[in-house]
Amino acid sequence: MNIHKSGEDYLETILILTRRKGNVRSVDIANELQYKKSSVSVAMKNLRMDNYIIVDENGYISLTDKGFEIADKIYERHMFLTNFLVSIGVTEKTAEEDACKIEHDISSESFSALKTYIEKACRK
Repeated sequence: MNIHKSGEDYLETILILTRRKGNVRSVDIANELQYKKSSVSVAMKNLRMDNYIIVDENGYISLTDKGFEIADKIYERHMFLTNFLVSIGVTEKTAEEDACKIEHDISSESFSALKTYIEKACRK
């Protein structure tokens, strides 16, 4: 599954908005990310062509299994990293920004090891 950072961000945003609102359209994504509607439209076309999303006849966007797998992975990383950074004294705003950068670049192996290590350390 080769997808770029921007694609991961879009998928994560679709997941978050779906959980928050139920139904998601391109305009919702544009508003959430503060992007131009035309940019979102192009991204949705690419994600649809690569089978990450489905857009129904009413313009509602849903994640395919393939899209959900990526979105869920990125969202888990984002939440875990944000919470960890806040717990060690980083401001929430900075923690959010840094987590967003790290979540895309950290390998699955390193994230899993970091998560296991932190969870064990917190149990002590």
